[in-house]
Amino acid sequence: MATERQPEAYDLCEKHVESFTAPRGWQVIRLAASFEPEPPSEDDLLALADAVRDASRHQRPRPQPAERTGRPGGILPSPLTQQASETLPEMDGSEIMRRGHLRVLRGQKED
Repeated sequence: MATERQPEAYDLCEKHVESFTAPRGWQVIRLAASFEPEPPSEDDLLALADAVRDASRHQRPRPQPAERTGRPGGILPSPLTQQASETLPEMDGSEIMRRGHLRVLRGQKED
């Protein structure tokens, strides 16, 4: 990776540099070098440990259960366990159940 910002240069990982194609008229210079990533230094590990320790000290408020709000227009669906006859207008003989604008209709018996 570059140590300075260069707008005309790309820093790509090994996987992506192999599939990179430049626009017409551009010249691509590929750096042929193999780099071994450095293992984390002791300072990096200590900084990580400090960050985790600091985060664990902060008391977070317990999450509150979400409020159940209705749909736009104030219509709440009735629970599935509630009897349809308790809350819904009367149904004609072909309806088994009604929920909102949906209805379950009786099917025709097959002979």
